[in-house]
Amino acid sequence: MSTLLHSFTSTLLKITPILLLLTACHTNKTVTADSSQQKREFRGAWIQCVNGQFLGMSTQEMQRTLSYQLDELQKDGVNAIIFQVRPECDALYASKLEPWSRFLTGQQGLAPSPYWDPLEWMIHQCHKRGMELHAWINPYRAKTKTTHQLASNHIAVRKPGCVFPYDGQYILNPGQPENCDYICRVVDDIVSRYDVDGLHIDDYFYPYPAAGEVIDDAAEYRRYGGRAGSLADWRRDNVNRFIQQLGETIHKCKPWVKFGVSPFGIFRNGSGDASGSRTKGLQNYDDLYADVVLWAQQGWIDYCVPQLYWQIGHPTADYKTLIKWWNDYAAQRPLYIGEDVERTVKYDDPDRPGQHQLDAKMKLHRQMKNVQGTVLWYAKAAVDNVGNYGTSLRNNYWRRPALQPLMPFIDEKAPKHPKKLKGVWTSDGYMLFWKAPKGKSWDDAAYKYVVYRFDSDKKINLADPSHIVAITEDTFYPLPYKNGKTPCWYVVTALDRMSNESKGTVVKVKL
Repeated sequence: MSTLLHSFTSTLLKITPILLLLTACHTNKTVTADSSQQKREFRGAWIQCVNGQFLGMSTQEMQRTLSYQLDELQKDGVNAIIFQVRPECDALYASKLEPWSRFLTGQQGLAPSPYWDPLEWMIHQCHKRGMELHAWINPYRAKTKTTHQLASNHIAVRKPGCVFPYDGQYILNPGQPENCDYICRVVDDIVSRYDVDGLHIDDYFYPYPAAGEVIDDAAEYRRYGGRAGSLADWRRDNVNRFIQQLGETIHKCKPWVKFGVSPFGIFRNGSGDASGSRTKGLQNYDDLYADVVLWAQQGWIDYCVPQLYWQIGHPTADYKTLIKWWNDYAAQRPLYIGEDVERTVKYDDPDRPGQHQLDAKMKLHRQMKNVQGTVLWYAKAAVDNVGNYGTSLRNNYWRRPALQPLMPFIDEKAPKHPKKLKGVWTSDGYMLFWKAPKGKSWDDAAYKYVVYRFDSDKKINLADPSHIVAITEDTFYPLPYKNGKTPCWYVVTALDRMSNESKGTVVKVKL
């Protein structure tokens, strides 16, 4: 039973490249019989620390909590975790540049005991579950409102002139070029030492406006303002320069690490800009000095996740209006949508009273040709299955695995296909084994594999994601053997760092 038809397989492998060249699909949006399933889709979830959810936990308790969350998110179909590792110029990882975070140990500068490195641990845990890990930092915030004591090696203690106070916080002054260099040095340290798949920053640039507060940067404006124009233009230019430099820093270190930004959900209101959205809220461009659309147009970022945390029908920031706006104006780079889990299930669908808005929002996602994914705010709400949100993902919208969206502007060449695919009986049962194809560098080496299954009487069509049974970093897959009477085809393809997919290698087995 364990001996395969080698001659048959050899013959089949000769025709495999032609067969799969015709059937493979490399678009980001693949229409299938089940329109709710996409072959390529970013399915992320934010795991934050700044809310204090890990305070008071021992190392073992935090690892147990995170393991449970990752297991549940994996069942929900999540394929990327955005993990907060630097909330206030501190670290949830071993850093020689910044102190350990109080959101990890309760005291800034105090190492965890028993010792562990949460970022390193999370990378391993995510990768073995087939998930990407994006390290999430807050670039400018140096102190939150609830932090009252800073470690002696904290940047605001060592160089107090580099920050300004604002509404109980400390902010690294974006008007000081050395702060830009400092943040990039911190990011280079993370990217160079850790096998992260992405580097992610959130919506905090210049601080959110607070009544009675003034940004203390007049001296920097006098010194550096030059020909930048107005104070507002100068502030935007400071952030623009930072974003460009940060992206260059990341890709110089590791070209495959994706640089993502999650801005506030409104770019500009239509009342102040004819191309703005029909909304009436705070604005990225005018209030946070974040010209997000420019960043996408210039290719300074690799993906954008606007935080559309409102509901369909919100009186000043309607979700439907905003998802259409971002789809139309920020499509030069992959566009994912930040979703508020709790608010989605709190409000009724305007067209179907008594039913919450998850289905309506997912339909809007499918209708937007440039929307390629979703990020859940926040992970624990999905894990807790608020409003059956997690159940709906795992049983409906995300029940099949999905590959990451393509980023041809980084790399578009696929790796070679896997070698020597065969079924083998082992002490652990019937297993599918293969060998990694040869690859000389990051852009042509196999990084993961996709395993497909087809009934023997079905046409092999790799564009149909319903046949994906696993996305794995392993070079083996346990076969669901029953009695050896069910013939079927298994196809294995290779993915590189940017999820470019190889042609497939095929084998026929009896299960």
